[in-house]
Formats: sequence, structure tokens, C-alpha cells
Amino acid sequence: MKKIINHISSELKNDLEKYNKYIEKSLESNVNLINKVMKYVIKFKGKQFRPLLCILSARLIGKSNDMTYLSASTVEMLHVATLLHDDVVDKSYIRRGWPTINKIWGNKLSVLIGDYMFSKSLNNISSFNNFEHIKILSDISRRLSEGEILQIEHAKFKNMSEDIYFEMISDKTASLISASCKLGYLSVSNDDKKNNIEKFGEYLGIAYQLKDDLFDVIGKLEDIGKPAMLDLKRNMLTLPYIYVINNLDKKDKILSKIKYYAKKNDYNNLRDIIYSNGGIDYTKQMIDKFSNKAYNQLKEFEDSKYKSLLIDTIEFNMERKF
Repeated sequence: MKKIINHISSELKNDLEKYNKYIEKSLESNVNLINKVMKYVIKFKGKQFRPLLCILSARLIGKSNDMTYLSASTVEMLHVATLLHDDVVDKSYIRRGWPTINKIWGNKLSVLIGDYMFSKSLNNISSFNNFEHIKILSDISRRLSEGEILQIEHAKFKNMSEDIYFEMISDKTASLISASCKLGYLSVSNDDKKNNIEKFGEYLGIAYQLKDDLFDVIGKLEDIGKPAMLDLKRNMLTLPYIYVINNLDKKDKILSKIKYYAKKNDYNNLRDIIYSNGGIDYTKQMIDKFSNKAYNQLKEFEDSKYKSLLIDTIEFNMERKF
């Protein structure tokens, strides 16, 4: 599915070049160590999914501009900052197939670099002269923190309902993707359809996290760039597990088995439990459901190349292997 994301990137080549120059300039520092770490971060920037969505949302109704690139870089800095902090909290040492910042430079520097990126995003936020833009970005910061804390609160195999789970991933993941879309749109227009593109991003973001949660159960290191079953190792329940635990008569027995196999690092038997009790199929159904909800939001917009590319982002997520 790299073909899809590569096609989108090639269609936005000039925009991405401008965006990359913008974010690289934004992250420059007088401290050599910061610049060294930033080069490492930028080198392994991944799919650039959020910047692509920000630019596409602007292109949907007009031409991208400096405000588009400012918006894209601000959201991406917030995103990367949370990843740096997450890697420390979760004791993760590999991401996108490469050693994490905390693995190379230690936890302290990883946290400080995350703080640095947060501060740089705040610098960008101060450049927005529009209250709506500022409120969107401040809400992201709040939702990111609340989503993480909500996950911690319900860790250690406590009962988690689907409602709480979807609230959590909406805050942790969908908020950034939704904001990327809405801010991109607002960089060109402030009409009522901004609500449609915001909802598109929210639904796509939920589907995106569901796909990541699926990978955590069935993914391979060489495909997803990190070991599988990490969520379970951290006592974090995701939808495949929640469905199995909450939809069986013998809930306590199944939960005991999951705990037992997790403690023994017996991941083959864990996968078998999730597969045989419908957890994988149900999660795939939910991915389809939210993907369709995202697609329906785009029906409000006239057909164009950029609308087609936004639809491609839905297809990319549904079919991606990484």
C-alpha cells in the first residue's frame, strides 16, 4: 500500500518540499545537541500522514499557503512531541524500525526534546491571529493528555467499555488527524463545510488507530517497525481484546487466560484466543464502519483531484500493512 501514499506524496511534491523546509526551519536551535537530535527525528519522519491531510484539506477548496504549512508543522510537532514522551512512558526502544531517541540518548533527553518540540509548537501557535485556530490547537494539547491518562487509568486489565475505548482513541489519535484537516481547510476558507472536513478527520483518525491496534495483535516487526503485542505487554487493552472479554459468557475465564498467556509471553495462544472469539473480525468491521463515515463526510464537496486523493487516504489506511 506504499503505492497509494507514494502517489499522494508525489501529487503534493511541491507542497511537501515547502512544508519540510518550514518545519526544519521551525525546529532550528542554537544548541548543537538539539539540532543533532532533530536531524535524526526528521530523517525518519515516516509517512507524513498528518501534513498530507492538512495540505489536501486546503487544496480541496483552494491553494495551499504559508498558513497551511504553519498549521501542518504545528500539529506535526505536537504529534512527535507526544511520541517522544510516549516512548519513555512505555519503555519503547524501536519505532518505524529504528532505535528511539530514548534508546540512543536516554530518557531524560527524550523528554526534554519532547518539551522542546512542545515549546516550538507554542511559538507557532502564537503566530496565529485567529482565535479559532488557537482554540483548536489548545484543545489538541488537552485531549492528548486526557487520552493518555484515561488509558493509564484503565490499564492493568481493568474493565474497559467500548465507549471509554473510543473516547480514549478519539483523544489520543483522532484529535490530531481531525485538527490537521480542519486547520488545513481554515487556511483557505472559513465556510460551514469546515465541520465536514473536521468530522472526516475524526472518523479517519479512529479508523487509523483501530488499524494500529489490529497490527499490535497480528502485525510483524518487519512490517510495522516495532514488536507486536506491545499493548498487551503494557497491560493496555485495545478493541480486539475488549470485544472478546466483554462479549463472552465466561468473561472471567477468558480474562484469566489472557493474563496467564501474557505473563508467560505466550503470544501465539493469545492470538488464537482473539482470532477464535471474533476480536479480529469485529475490529475489521469497525475499521470499515468508521472509514465509511469518513467517506460520507466528503460527499459534501465537489469532485476534484484533491477530493480523490483524500478518498485515497481512507483506502490507504484500510489496506496498509505498516
